[in-house]
Order: sequence, then structure tokens, then C-alpha cells
Amino acid sequence: MQHDPRCGAILCAAEEELAPFLPHLAEEQRLSRAMLTLHIGRIGGLRMVLAATGMCKVNAALAVQTVLDTISPDFVLNAGTAGGMSPALGLFETAVTTECAYHDVAEAILTESHPHLPSVWFASDPDLLAACRRAAERTPGRVHFGRTVTGDVFIEQDGRESIIERFDPVCCDMETAAAAHFCHAMLVSFNCVRAISDTEDEAGLGSFEKNVAFAAQKAFDGVCAVLSEL
Repeated sequence: MQHDPRCGAILCAAEEELAPFLPHLAEEQRLSRAMLTLHIGRIGGLRMVLAATGMCKVNAALAVQTVLDTISPDFVLNAGTAGGMSPALGLFETAVTTECAYHDVAEAILTESHPHLPSVWFASDPDLLAACRRAAERTPGRVHFGRTVTGDVFIEQDGRESIIERFDPVCCDMETAAAAHFCHAMLVSFNCVRAISDTEDEAGLGSFEKNVAFAAQKAFDGVCAVLSEL
């Protein structure tokens, strides 16, 4: 990181994913910006801003921009739930992103034209990733580190094998790469901690809706362990 992380942001796609964090936010103030509600306060020794971004890439990018304009956080953590893509992940286990990419954007769009990236992958901040690894050593349950892919659709069975073959991800969601992309452009530290709400055997929107509350609590536990390492 470029400076001491005294202020951070936690962004979740859905209100249900953000809900476990709100009772733990001290000195809370609320601001309305860009059709978003920003919850600003303190978690432990850190000043934090929390927001439910809405689902999909555009909403995630808009939320990051809004948060950066409002409090200039030292880091952004994307949290909540994700679909498991690796057979190693079970329901409600935790996935930490080491790098992320879009599964529904052609590589040349990012590498051969603006922003002329060296690859399609956005690497997680190394200091945040190190904090995640320290937290994982003392967190109950299995924590998996690996790639996340992002696209504007819930993955059920159609397209799953192609995504796995092309990207070899541990999980898939609809926001992470867009948030990482924006943070990369703005030189802000980024990482993602999510819990698995659906798998190949129990896939898609229906499984998300059934499992989101419990998975969100698991993601909250993981993020809090990471914050204690900063």
C-alpha cells in the first residue's frame, strides 16, 4: 500500500450481503450519493464506509467512484457471496481473490486498446492479500485463495465448462473485476473476500436467494478477520 491504511471501504452487491456489517459500525453517519446509501463510521480502529452497490459491473464501478469521491479510502474490500467454480469449494466456504478478470469481455478490448493492460488479470493488492493469508491461519473453516471471474449473468450450467477451461477460477461473481478495474486505474488497493452461495451441484439465482443470508455472515466473519490484521 502507498500509505498507512486508516480508512477503508467495504462494498457488497446486495443489501442482504451488507446487513451483517451494519450493527458493528460505530459512530454511523449516512450519506446519499449517486442513488447509493453510504454508511460511514468506525469498525475497530479503522474509519470505514460501507455500501450496497447493486448487482453487475456498472453498479460496482459507480459505487467505487462514489466512495472514492466521498472519503478517499486507502483500500477497498469487495465482500459478500460468490458462485463456486472449483470443485474444491463447498457451500459457505470462503474465497479470497488473488487476481480477477472479466469472463464476458474480449481480451483485446483491454490489452490492445485503452487501457492497454499487460493482461486481462487485475492482481489483488499484495499487502491486503498478506493480511488475508494471516487471517486465514486463525479463521475456522476452509479459506481458498485463487482467481475470481466476473460477468453480468448468474452462472448455472450453461457456459460453466467454458469459463473453467479459459480462466481456471475458484469462483465467479458479477462485480469484483469491475471494482478491481476501477481501483487499478485510481491506484487504490483492492481485494475481495466472499463466501460461496452456490456450486455446480446447487447453482444459479435460486441457490443464491436461498443461501445468501448464511453465506453473507460467513463473508462478514472473513472480512472482520482481515480488518484485524491491518
